[in-house]
Amino acid sequence: MLHRIGAICAARPWLTVSAWVAVLVLALGLAGTVGGTPRDDYDVPGTSSQAGTDLLRERFPGLSGTEARVVVHDPDGGQLDPALLDRVVDALRAVERVGVAGPAQRSTDGDTALIDVRYTVPVTDLDADAMDQLRAATGPARDAGLQVEYAGQVPEGEKSSSHTGELVGVLIALVILIIAFGSVVAAGLPIIAALIGLGIGSSGILLLAALTNIGTTAPTAAAMVGLGVGIDYALLLVTRHIEGLRAGLEPRAAAARATATAGRSILVAGAVVLLSLFGLVFSGLAAYRTYGYATAIVVATVMTAAITLVPALCAMSGRRIISLRRRRIVDTEPRRRPPMTVRWAQRVGRRPAGWALLALAVLLLLGAPALTMRTWPQDAGSQPTENTVRRAYDLIAAEFGPGAYAPLVVAVDLTVVPQDSLPALRDRIAAVPGVSTVSQPVVAPDATASVLTVQLAFSPQDERSSELVDRLRADVLPDGAEVTGVTAVFADIADLLAERLWLVVGVVVGLSLILLTVVFRSILVPIKAALVNLLSVAAAYGVLTMVFQWGWGSQLLGVDRPVPVSTWVPLLLFAVLFGLSMDYEVFLLSRIREEWLATGDPFQSVVRGLAATARTITAAALIMVVVFAGFMTNADIVTKMIGVGLATAVALDATIVRLVLVPATMMLFGRANWWLPGWLDRLLPTLGRGRVTPDALATEDAATEASLPPEPVNAR
Repeated sequence: MLHRIGAICAARPWLTVSAWVAVLVLALGLAGTVGGTPRDDYDVPGTSSQAGTDLLRERFPGLSGTEARVVVHDPDGGQLDPALLDRVVDALRAVERVGVAGPAQRSTDGDTALIDVRYTVPVTDLDADAMDQLRAATGPARDAGLQVEYAGQVPEGEKSSSHTGELVGVLIALVILIIAFGSVVAAGLPIIAALIGLGIGSSGILLLAALTNIGTTAPTAAAMVGLGVGIDYALLLVTRHIEGLRAGLEPRAAAARATATAGRSILVAGAVVLLSLFGLVFSGLAAYRTYGYATAIVVATVMTAAITLVPALCAMSGRRIISLRRRRIVDTEPRRRPPMTVRWAQRVGRRPAGWALLALAVLLLLGAPALTMRTWPQDAGSQPTENTVRRAYDLIAAEFGPGAYAPLVVAVDLTVVPQDSLPALRDRIAAVPGVSTVSQPVVAPDATASVLTVQLAFSPQDERSSELVDRLRADVLPDGAEVTGVTAVFADIADLLAERLWLVVGVVVGLSLILLTVVFRSILVPIKAALVNLLSVAAAYGVLTMVFQWGWGSQLLGVDRPVPVSTWVPLLLFAVLFGLSMDYEVFLLSRIREEWLATGDPFQSVVRGLAATARTITAAALIMVVVFAGFMTNADIVTKMIGVGLATAVALDATIVRLVLVPATMMLFGRANWWLPGWLDRLLPTLGRGRVTPDALATEDAATEASLPPEPVNAR
């Protein structure tokens, strides 16, 4: 099937390319007209904080929605004008869907004011111009020469639109491809295919955002992964196409054969990525599911582009895709000396046990810091200083205390808790060590609910904050009272994700093992692939801990102090990394299996498979590392962490794992790599009609060519 798809697309290249361009234009047009806006959804069903939020939404809607905080500061240290602050508060109260605003809380020295703004709806229901409305309402303060900064969920949802880092990454990837292929034409094809697929996939995300909530960072994460795998998949197929041309095949036949061989690896690798993303469904959070949906859309699109658009582009390019220096050289010419990759594979094969132990030691050493990893959802204190929420965080911490940025909210059900007991409850909360202040109870108009605001003595990301939340729930609050607010929600998210991580790991690894067992007809190869991928993920976790939590080099990324690893990152990173790491595993194992089926030699099949793929995998990995490194420049701390983790794992995969650990272990196990019980072989479904061998490909070439119109002479 893949052979015929490649041949048809290569036989009608202009029609294929035109169809993809038309779909791209249509998708961009639909996204621009009816596409939605990504929004964060912080609901955590089944948790105590969500119970408190639901109580407020039902009984006290004026305080139940999302929140924003306005900080007004005089840089010269002068006293703020009360009349001016009143004007700002009145303007904020007039903002659409604002339930409560103010009064302004002044600092001890009088040069800073903090204004709380509460909406009547969650952040997902606010209009896209919510921040513009806040800025307009606070215009009088800015006009008076005062510094105005914004905090809370509304400004935190406004992400930077700069894509400079990503564009630089794409340009560097193009340079790498030109060096690898020696041909601008060959270098441009993977970039073109990946960008077209990415454009369509990203448009699909915006269309999905019109139907459901998509997290604000989900499109960026999806673009990061989609661009990387899109270039990788296209690069793999272009490489096999060039091999066919240099072996004497005509362009259309070479494109068909490349699609039959590399296309199989692309489909398997893409399927593993999609299965890994499917694991996010079991995270228990809507935000994670949207990450999975968004990334899956882009991955599926670039995968489809690789097996349909790339063959057409290859056929259109003719023999110009080969560099001028090598255009007259064919692969059948003898070599005076084996390639470096062959010599390396033979060196590993002479002492496989030693090389395997060395690679294992390096991965374990890098992964060891992950044992000390502490997670906390991103907050303003970990954002770059050029971000308004970070400047607001610093001002609030300096003027009102570190716990003033995100106070706890105690929601009390007055149908359960007597209203006259609220003063005593307030006193009990205030007596807890670590509590700085507790507000007077605010009772709902119908007297069925009440709210107390609790300010802690330490910052939200301080581990003592979550401990205090647990203590309030366990020892202080009566039945009918729940702790909510951003800090409590984040504490619940951290606990939930720590609990669900192992479920996601089990689902992803289990499904991947089943798929790889079906594809490679082996017991040992899938198990070994899963284990080495888990080692790569652990090493990436360790590097994240060293960079962000320990602060080793974090200032180079624009993070001015050590911060916990974001709670959002480990689970998301696992799902994405396991799939991406398996890409290179599939590329290598597919080629080794081809050689094994052709020769039956367990040692030489590893040598030849590694020699044939090492250059491509190295170039693909280098491109992916560069693309991910471009996302490290993003202002959002979560995107930085994801970029560091992905770049680290891919670099380790393409070097220590694929060049050392995998070939060494396969040479140690020999024929046992491909053992499969006969009863299991009969039970498993068979993908494809037969084995991908030279004779089978030659037969398919002839059958496909006979069913298609003659190839144009100018294509040759």
